[in-house]
Amino acid sequence: MFLSAIRVKNYRRLSDVTIDLDNAISIFVGSNNSGKTSVAHAMHFFTGGSRDRFNFHDISACRWGDIDAFEAEQEGASLPVLSIDLWFEVEQADLHRVIDLLPNLDWQGSKVGVRIAFAPCSEDETLARFREQYALAQKAVGDSEGEASYVASPRSLREFLEEKIQKEYEFKYFVLDESQFNNDLEPNAGYEPLELLREQGRTGRDIVNSLIKVDFLHAQRHLSDSEGGSRSEELSRHLSRYYQRNLERHGEDHNAIRALAQSEALLNQHLERVFTDTLQRLGQLGYPGLTNPRLIIKSALNPATVMNSQDGAHVHYALNDDGLTLPDKYNGLGFKNLIYMVVELLDLHAQWFATEEKRPPLHVVFVEEPEAHLHAQLQQVFVNKVQEILAAEDDDPDGFHTQLVLTTHSPHILYERGFQPIRYFRREGAGIEQSSKILNLSEFYRTTGSPSQDFMERYLKLTHCDIFFADAVVLVEGNVERLVMPQMIEKAAPGLRSCYLSVLEIGGAYAHLFRTLIEFLGITTLVVTDLDSVSGPVDVDDGVEPVEEGDDDEGEATRGKTCTPETPDAVTSNQVLAQWLPGRNRIDELLDVDAESKTIAADEFGLGAIRVTYPCTVNLECNGEQIERAGRTLEVAFAFDNLDWTQDVANRELRLRVRAPKNLEDLAQKLHQKVHSSNYKKTDFALALLSKNPDSWQVPRYIAEGLTWLEATLGVIAEENDQQEGDAV
Repeated sequence: MFLSAIRVKNYRRLSDVTIDLDNAISIFVGSNNSGKTSVAHAMHFFTGGSRDRFNFHDISACRWGDIDAFEAEQEGASLPVLSIDLWFEVEQADLHRVIDLLPNLDWQGSKVGVRIAFAPCSEDETLARFREQYALAQKAVGDSEGEASYVASPRSLREFLEEKIQKEYEFKYFVLDESQFNNDLEPNAGYEPLELLREQGRTGRDIVNSLIKVDFLHAQRHLSDSEGGSRSEELSRHLSRYYQRNLERHGEDHNAIRALAQSEALLNQHLERVFTDTLQRLGQLGYPGLTNPRLIIKSALNPATVMNSQDGAHVHYALNDDGLTLPDKYNGLGFKNLIYMVVELLDLHAQWFATEEKRPPLHVVFVEEPEAHLHAQLQQVFVNKVQEILAAEDDDPDGFHTQLVLTTHSPHILYERGFQPIRYFRREGAGIEQSSKILNLSEFYRTTGSPSQDFMERYLKLTHCDIFFADAVVLVEGNVERLVMPQMIEKAAPGLRSCYLSVLEIGGAYAHLFRTLIEFLGITTLVVTDLDSVSGPVDVDDGVEPVEEGDDDEGEATRGKTCTPETPDAVTSNQVLAQWLPGRNRIDELLDVDAESKTIAADEFGLGAIRVTYPCTVNLECNGEQIERAGRTLEVAFAFDNLDWTQDVANRELRLRVRAPKNLEDLAQKLHQKVHSSNYKKTDFALALLSKNPDSWQVPRYIAEGLTWLEATLGVIAEENDQQEGDAV
């Protein structure tokens, strides 16, 4: 039995979201303030059933207008109802646990559901009480001649509820019938669930708490390197609490009592014995490893209080085998945080497991940002081993299950667990209409089902997983573009420096494979790619770019000869341009399309816009001669946009200088041949460019246009642009 899905309505940013949960570990990712932590708070609030925890501002801001409409008695208006639907996946062996949630005797499904609603006790009575208080308040104020009119509180129903909502609202519980919901857990029109009324002493809250226990490990774990202070919690104190709650007590160990009376040595043996299992589990996470000192639990001997006080036992770190140790405050924050999380999780798990009577079969633990203070490898070890550590506590795991939910901003954790457990939180709207949408990556895999998903997962794991935390994505052709992109952003679109961009290095042969993922996530994306002109037939179905003369790429099949873009009947081997945007194959058509054909517009929330940019036709001038040409790749396009500068002997290390060209046509042709020769190292070009004064060269026009579009789309155009243009003049 496990919690398979939850649906939250009208709680903070979660105006209406459905979240599918993995039966082992679910990972919530997304930018800051996207609602990840709100899910955990919602679970705590609704399963706890305590009205004292609720604040008026927990109501989604987009529903505040409903309160005003109800006060004005608009037709069909009602007060907002907050709710959470909990869907449990059950097997036949678990039916006796959920008998209260079976909708009818004919139930044959695999899911049972319960809705917990926080709703008005009586809307009409709430409105009546507000009007009564409003009238009394205005009567008490009276008329003040010669002064501005004053309206006493409560001035509106919304203001009344800010003070009285805990009295005016109550929890209600309903049984959900799976047959009345579609695959997205949307109810059928007109469906009204059956309310759970108090019968035989069991309330809806009792039923829910008999099935699930929810715990939360906060990100702010109050560990510090500083001495003292209210926010500093010593690891020793935490381990002492863990001892008092879960491990063998001194009152149950007569040897320990004797040790207290006889010697500190025996007491230290006792502490070592009871903490052995816990410290061994820490060893599964790679601590202490090869070079870090191992943990030792030593007593601060005081026979009167040694085992009854949190100051009784202290963590020490062994420096050698001769007994030299250091107190726990001398260990780094990273390992403190790791030990704290493991002990806290073991504590929460043990408290749940120690419940002998009426123990809930399901334990859901939310862990917020486990990556705090941990380096990349330690993050991966933690997320990979945490379930094994908890499983070791289960002496009789049959019928009981633990689910973990991690909220994280760490790409390293995603790397270790893969993408199927990911639940992507996307912010939508702004101001009072702000909300979140949750996208299930496992659903993406089920619906698309093409081999490209396996390719994307392997590629992102080997390079970057930060696409899930970015404001926008920039897909670039290769290593050269990735190296020079930060400098070009600073020159052409400085406003982007205040945004978080994920720059992914993906060649033209494979970038189109990311189309489904980009469109699924709805991330604003700029694709910077090459024209890749070739002559001869090109197979556009297999997504493989033909080998160019002089290229070192392996594993590609030759299906066309590299040529300059102006070659008659030239086509592109770039599958982004042929299969995605702008969806053209002929080079002459690609050079003629307008900006609209290169763009997919954003959705109603301003998200998901996509733009492709590639070398365009530019005017070349030299010694009174003029021609129009387009560069096949970045290097040629850069040379065309900086023709005089690249032909200067002072910049010969760029290896774009052509010696003694016959004319402008000859220069353009030899530039193409030079860049596509076997001995031309493109990375050397990028590194040489970075060594130059950035004010001496111009960003290629097509890249500048793309970056300017991205800057405008994200709404971060910097004033520096105007200043830089003025300085250039």
